Amino acid sequence: MATSTEKIFIGIDNERIELTGDDLAAFNADRAAIQAEIAAQKAQVEAQETARESALAKLVALGLTADEIAAL
Repeated sequence: MATSTEKIFIGIDNERIELTGDDLAAFNADRAAIQAEIAAQKAQVEAQETARESALAKLVALGLTADEIAAL
């Protein structure tokens, strides 16, 4: 997140413009929302992988072979 002394610039039509006021607040809010979405997506992927590993372990415990599991 931007600190109070950090300056944020954007490029528009080959001009470098510093974000201030409402524009800077909107930029920081968008950045925070994007970071939250990335974290949520990573958590979802990790949860799916954990569930998959658990399911595979249960199938192995039931005595299924790797080929039988792959066929599912």
